[in-house]
Amino acid sequence: MTGVGVRVLFDRPCIPPNTGNAIRMAAGAGCELHLAGPLGFDLSEPHLRRAGLDYHDLAHVEVHEDLEAAYSRLLPARVWAFSARADLALPQVRFAPGDVLLFGPEPTGLAEDVLADPRVTARVRIPMLPGRRSMNLSNAAAVAVYEAWRQQDYHGGMDFPAG
Repeated sequence: MTGVGVRVLFDRPCIPPNTGNAIRMAAGAGCELHLAGPLGFDLSEPHLRRAGLDYHDLAHVEVHEDLEAAYSRLLPARVWAFSARADLALPQVRFAPGDVLLFGPEPTGLAEDVLADPRVTARVRIPMLPGRRSMNLSNAAAVAVYEAWRQQDYHGGMDFPAG
């Protein structure tokens, strides 16, 4: 697979259009998208299909029974758990191919026991203006994926004109 070498993991996603948007992002950036169940929707739901448009065939998407099953497939790897309550800011992280970017369900985010799991390398927050609660799930994943890809000089992506 070309593109960014990180893997995105959604724990128990609930809103079909967010997952559909993430499928589209995964196709565009060339990252893997892993969904840990139970899912709050059926993968054939029209809202998910509409958001993902015709990108489903271009994206690498895997569904796992639960977070443990996803970890069994993805680890060993560094796991960056995204939370609005984290101290480590996204610009402080140096991503590497194979890293897992973990995001929690809408609207609660990752549970404390997931954040405290010793397999989590660190908790990461996306900088925002003061007084803002959090970002939309698919937007947060896109911000993180594209930052990781930027750090890898957009390896496997389109060529950028000089100057």
